[in-house]
Amino acid sequence: EEQLVESGGGLVQSGGSLRLSCEASGFAFDDYTVGWFRQAPGKEREGVASSNHGDGSTTYRDSVKGRFTISKDTAKDMVYLKMNSLKPEDTASYSCVGKYSPLTTSARFSTLAYRHWGQGTQVTVSS
Repeated sequence: EEQLVESGGGLVQSGGSLRLSCEASGFAFDDYTVGWFRQAPGKEREGVASSNHGDGSTTYRDSVKGRFTISKDTAKDMVYLKMNSLKPEDTASYSCVGKYSPLTTSARFSTLAYRHWGQGTQVTVSS
């Protein structure tokens, strides 16, 4: 069975840091575009970061630029999201996603673009 499993969420104070991890099982990340989405209660799901297959380019939501970093370790089939300077508005359930092959820049934050989704890990930032 192909699946993504996230870990690393938790409760952190404003200004703190967390690193989320995502492990693929049943398939390999080698030829995949990967990313992270988040959804806060009562809000729509939104793309946070993406790492494109092929050129390795990364894309970030404006509100997290300079604070979040996405990375992929294909040898371990792992994707990470390092989050620094966390703010209360970053509170959400964060899900890892994967799509075989590259994506255009405009598609990287489209929920329809990704076939694989993890169940999410909760990040709560207290003020």
